[in-house]
Amino acid sequence: MTWDGSSTLKDRFHHARNCLIKMFPFKRRPGKSYQGFIKARAKLTKNTHESLRKHLGRQHKQIARRFWRIGGWVPMAVDGSLFKTPRTKANEAEIGCAGRDKASPQITATVLYHVGTGLPWDWRMGSGKTSERSLLRQMLNKLPEKTLLIGDAGFIGFELFKKLLSYDVSFLIRLSSCVTLLTGLTDLALEHQRQGNIVWIWPGNKRKQKPLTLRLIHLKSKNRSKYSRGLKDVYLVTNILKNEALSDEQAGEFYKKRWGIEVLFRSFKESFEHRKLRSRAPQQAYDELYWCMVSLLLLAMMSVSALVKKKQPPSCFSVTSALRIVRYAMRDYHVWRYKGDIRVLLVKAVLDEYQRSSSKESRDWPRKKQESPPLPPKIRPATEDEITCAERIYGIAS
Repeated sequence: MTWDGSSTLKDRFHHARNCLIKMFPFKRRPGKSYQGFIKARAKLTKNTHESLRKHLGRQHKQIARRFWRIGGWVPMAVDGSLFKTPRTKANEAEIGCAGRDKASPQITATVLYHVGTGLPWDWRMGSGKTSERSLLRQMLNKLPEKTLLIGDAGFIGFELFKKLLSYDVSFLIRLSSCVTLLTGLTDLALEHQRQGNIVWIWPGNKRKQKPLTLRLIHLKSKNRSKYSRGLKDVYLVTNILKNEALSDEQAGEFYKKRWGIEVLFRSFKESFEHRKLRSRAPQQAYDELYWCMVSLLLLAMMSVSALVKKKQPPSCFSVTSALRIVRYAMRDYHVWRYKGDIRVLLVKAVLDEYQRSSSKESRDWPRKKQESPPLPPKIRPATEDEITCAERIYGIAS
């Protein structure tokens, strides 16, 4: 249903049903009613979703092969996006509007994106007013070993960093001007101060807790689009204090590849045509978005699996081309019946390689929201009172 390009859910259901009947002509026929399908889908429990998540995770790791780890890390980018729903009374009451007064109800989705394969790893959904950081906290205990979490300036904060440290999650997060970094504090990691890039995050309302010891990475880009959409300076912070474990150059490359999750959201909304969901009831809208994400993952896994077997990198995978092949096979079942495995065709679902003489970016339309890039964080030396307070917390004699 989610791969079909029809404008209504009922049409998608009937087209998908007819496709299944052609694929399995001697199997039991699926139900004829769309409403019956909705009621049956509503009976699926969280245990079913969790079992499916674990199974897809194992398949994901198996498909990734040598692309699972990069530089000893499992890089996971995190970001969130909003998805519109029909403006019904039920959706307005339960989902709520996150934007302007005249905006439609929206669902927030926070997605973990595996940088090595370009596939979504896990996701959580909430109402439009749910924060992306709270949804991320729900996925921390599901992260694989040696994960490096990569995020933009929307995933900052003392409590979030503290939560990541409590789960022993390594992270690489971009900073903005709303963060104040301290230098010159004394703690138990004195050997790292010789590097000169150790900083502390210690807000004034958290002085009864230990300051967070982190490492600041300042990336300077001469190329307009090397790291992030034309930004000259990027300030990253990580809890990996040793440069040998994660160099500044590696951090720059990881953050550069984080842009893949933005492309994923664009493909999901534009190529899959799911910028606005079609369900008019809250629970059905959540279910629709969930299974749309599953369908995107399945399509990408089939394509990436075919590419890796042909010794091609997953980065050349094209969502639009893969979706076009699958929709063609759904319309004409002879494509897969007489030409064998459809993954033979999905090997061709790759990005174009020709050299462009101009940018693919569209014009700056007046209605398009232009967000200003984050400003650098505030960095200042710690005061004598702050140093004394830190020494008292760590039990260091002054």
